[in-house]
Amino acid sequence: MNVVSDPKSVTQGSAPAHEAGQPAVPAAATGALTIDLDALVANWRKLESRSVPAECAAVVKANAYGCGIDPVVRALVAAGCKTLFVATLDEARAARAASPLPTIYVLDGCFQNSGDSFAEIDCKPVIGDLNELAEWDMFCRRTGWAGGAAIHIDTGMNRLGLSIEDAQGIVPRVNAGNHGITLVMSHLACAENLQHPLNARQVANFREIAQLFTGVPASLANSSGIFLGPQFQFDLVRPGAALYGVNPTPEADNPMQPVVGLKARIVQIRNVERGDSVGYGATWTARRPTRLAIVSAGYADGYFRAAGGVDGVRSADIIVAGKRCPVAGRISMDLMAVDITDLPDKAARRGHFVTLIGDGITVDELAHHYGTIGYEVLTSLGRRYARFYKGGAAS
Repeated sequence: MNVVSDPKSVTQGSAPAHEAGQPAVPAAATGALTIDLDALVANWRKLESRSVPAECAAVVKANAYGCGIDPVVRALVAAGCKTLFVATLDEARAARAASPLPTIYVLDGCFQNSGDSFAEIDCKPVIGDLNELAEWDMFCRRTGWAGGAAIHIDTGMNRLGLSIEDAQGIVPRVNAGNHGITLVMSHLACAENLQHPLNARQVANFREIAQLFTGVPASLANSSGIFLGPQFQFDLVRPGAALYGVNPTPEADNPMQPVVGLKARIVQIRNVERGDSVGYGATWTARRPTRLAIVSAGYADGYFRAAGGVDGVRSADIIVAGKRCPVAGRISMDLMAVDITDLPDKAARRGHFVTLIGDGITVDELAHHYGTIGYEVLTSLGRRYARFYKGGAAS
């Protein structure tokens, strides 16, 4: 995988000079994934301003939602972000290598005999089980480690977290002082649905238990939870997908800036006759003499098979020479076919780039065609593309 801070800095094997706005991509690269760190920081600042006086943290798990944990962490910390959340210890190591400054919480908690690893990189587990808490306490007593941990309370997600009853059982520990708990948190299950009744139940349950943790900061809201209102924000909010451009309010227009752009090369232009089929399974049939652009991206690159063309069903669009063109036939592992019949002759040629994400095609639009959510689109982006970072810590 090629990583470049400034797309203008690469000239060897670049796209044809007449293609205005196209990234300069190494000759062997199948495509270009661009991450706009300035847009990422702008999204974080928008969420921060919406959450005042709560602290605005950032979730950078899954390689910062596919955008690259090192440059993303550096950009966010430079912008003033003080707290990060990851899923695993390996992700915590990567985040800590990017910056010594932020507090780092590991959402999946700590496994047995992993305490030394937390202390080594100064990060905190998010504990959601009494046995796990006992193991952590034993480690802290044995080593004298006082780095702290978060307590996760389940308020209706039924995934990780102590039951409310178990959480009530450790309140005397909090009242006794020197408890080592630095955050109490829960997670919303339906925050993207503003009117879902579970939101009100969860915030009520969490408020009731969190207020018993005297002096311990509380956190409930994820990206969408921030938009549910101040009563959900408590002391700290934990945006994730919204930082990277996914719409946190699917019932309304997206308030976030797009962060990711994706382009891929045309490797061949070919003609098929009316009645000819295209791709695996012969699911798409040409209804007229058709011109196809074969593009170097497929499901191995995170462009899901579900977005392909099937007779009678509208596929995803690809932007070719400034125009939306439909995918024709099934997406292959490494390739896809795009119907460019309606473009002028020679508007698209071998070696030109097409746009898979960007120029109006959003992560959320692709998610609709994939039958999934923007989170999965981002975290599935392949590693065969050349990666370009714009602005922020890349400048």
